[in-house]
Amino acid sequence: MKKYTVAVVGIGMVGAEMLKVLRQREFPAKKIKVLATRARKEMIAGCEYDVEPATVEAFEGVDFAFFAGTEGSKGASQLYGWPAVEKGCIVIDNGDDFRMDERVPLVVPEVNADHLKKHRGFISNPNCSTIQMVMALAPLHRKARIKRIVVCTYQAVSGTGRAALVELDEQVKAYAAGKEMKHEVYPHRIAFNVIPQVSTLKDIFPGYYAEEIKMVREPRKIYGEPNMAVSATCVRVPVLNAHSESINVQFEKKITADEAKELLASAPGLKLVDDPARSVYPLAIDAAGKDEVFVGRVRQDTSAENCLDLWCVSDNIRKGAALNAVQIAEKMIEMGLKK
Repeated sequence: MKKYTVAVVGIGMVGAEMLKVLRQREFPAKKIKVLATRARKEMIAGCEYDVEPATVEAFEGVDFAFFAGTEGSKGASQLYGWPAVEKGCIVIDNGDDFRMDERVPLVVPEVNADHLKKHRGFISNPNCSTIQMVMALAPLHRKARIKRIVVCTYQAVSGTGRAALVELDEQVKAYAAGKEMKHEVYPHRIAFNVIPQVSTLKDIFPGYYAEEIKMVREPRKIYGEPNMAVSATCVRVPVLNAHSESINVQFEKKITADEAKELLASAPGLKLVDDPARSVYPLAIDAAGKDEVFVGRVRQDTSAENCLDLWCVSDNIRKGAALNAVQIAEKMIEMGLKK
């Protein structure tokens, strides 16, 4: 098997997970370069890496470059993404800078791998919340075609980065000690609270925060359905890792809950966890660290025609970011799109 030179740009939570996933899946890498803002040595998941400063020249001879930008962070792919492509590198970007760029496929391999055929050297990972939703709905969309989606997310603090994990931990300890719970990362205390804000407001959709806009726009591009009706409310909850979603979906033709369960149970990358009589359904604590997207609470919505409700949970750092990016590279190799 041919082996490739790989670069991982950024070593925050997503970058560290990318390095971990590359090793776990035995990606055919002859060399892995780690690029960041400054040179240093870093111990990541039990392995020591020599971190090099990110420069345009650092992408010389690199076959795949994974840009590990955390949601909302700007910089690396804007600076180095297209210059890396010019050097013959395939760029797979976890950030949101180029997701809606017409030149850039937005890909979840289990859902729309065929979009990779049109790549120009630059592919984007969708938003973490989008990934798990389109995964859960893809087999149902193929069967009955989606007419409208209403989704509410319950997003873990890991989606904001390490500082948010620390803040939640410190607030819980402060609460237990009877001390003041201070907050800096979020506009309000996150411990024992629910915050109906993920990211910032945008003029494009008045009243919608950026995360909600991503969940409206990105599925349309992934499914190739520019007029698909989608509404989203995104909420931050005091969970360490793994996002949960309540999804109400209306189809153009009838699909029963039993039919939906059969499709979900056999779809790649999904795991049906659905026995509500025994309180068995997807939980964030069970999804954390796992590759699959977990789906349950599948039921008929009796208030509208051709409508289902379901509950969906996935590790936002893993399938929602690092794993999906590595799977894109694997799929490109499998499809012969990278020689």
